[in-house]
Amino acid sequence: MMNIIDIKDWGLGLSEHVLIAGPCSAESPQQIETIAKGLKGSPVELFRAGVWKPRTRPGSFEGVGAEALEWLQIAKDILNVPVTVEVAKTEHVDAALKAGVDVLWIGARTTVNPFSVQEICEALKGTDIPVMVKNPINPDLQLWLGAFERLNKVGIKKVAGIHRGFSDPYEKRYRNKPEWSLPIHLKRMIPGISVICDPSHIAGAREIIGAVSQRAINFGLDGLMIETHHDPDKAWSDAKQQITPDTLKIIYESLIFRKNVDEHPEMLNELEQFRQKIDLLDAQLLELFAERFKVIEQVGDYKREHNLAVYQPSRWEEVMESRIQDGLRKNMTEKFMKSLLFAIHEESVKKQEAQLKETRPLTKA
Repeated sequence: MMNIIDIKDWGLGLSEHVLIAGPCSAESPQQIETIAKGLKGSPVELFRAGVWKPRTRPGSFEGVGAEALEWLQIAKDILNVPVTVEVAKTEHVDAALKAGVDVLWIGARTTVNPFSVQEICEALKGTDIPVMVKNPINPDLQLWLGAFERLNKVGIKKVAGIHRGFSDPYEKRYRNKPEWSLPIHLKRMIPGISVICDPSHIAGAREIIGAVSQRAINFGLDGLMIETHHDPDKAWSDAKQQITPDTLKIIYESLIFRKNVDEHPEMLNELEQFRQKIDLLDAQLLELFAERFKVIEQVGDYKREHNLAVYQPSRWEEVMESRIQDGLRKNMTEKFMKSLLFAIHEESVKKQEAQLKETRPLTKA
């Protein structure tokens, strides 16, 4: 088990629902000052700014570089909060530590590369600076988990995750698909770790940042990192997903923070009654699935004896169409029904394939 220090205990005055804000990119000392003044009086606890910007193609604005690290002190003085920047290689780490940056984060494009993560970890050996790690671009939980393990092995205990969504070429609603189950799985795999949501990169459009932020809180994530700029439309990078300090305040004030039932033991007794019902229903579901797969095995036997293919397209289409319609009538979503049916079908095919590979003993003539 990893040795993790909770974000509230980093010694930086961060709260249970930390709010991180600042521009996608540091553009000038004047820009940093203007944004920081706009954020004054807001609940921001950590100021962020991109100094080195990994871009998909050369020619785009790739950040001012190490020179901009000095500008972060302006925000630190105005807001009296710690500051954080992204690092992607040893030189970034060395420069950030020398400039007195309080928290580092590893970006999604770096998390995908264990060589790069290990290089950063080696540069951090002997320090106790907090490090946040964004999820890899693709939904690979093991890569995300591996980054925390590497940090822990060099002695970094103050770690947190940043959920910024995952690349999906078919996703239309978001810039990066949320896949909320993955940050929840990460919290389960690393007990005690905080996971902060980055609604800006999930949304890709400022109009839905508020909605994404609320969903993150609903799913029990531990804070928000929201890109904030005094004049978003003129930002040098990711203009569409940045909001003004005033808009940030409005969004944050409109959020409904949910209670943690562990902090309210009086509610546990009532919830336990519902949970017992769910446990009983789950047991019944598993019994039904077991019975269903017994029939599937009988079908597999029949197909083997009559030399039939495992996959029968017409039957599969019929099942999909009829079951989805039944599910919709019972107030279930089409997405859920498709996911459920695909999972059942995949398991059924595996069982039938296994039976086709079985050999019967030869009978005497």
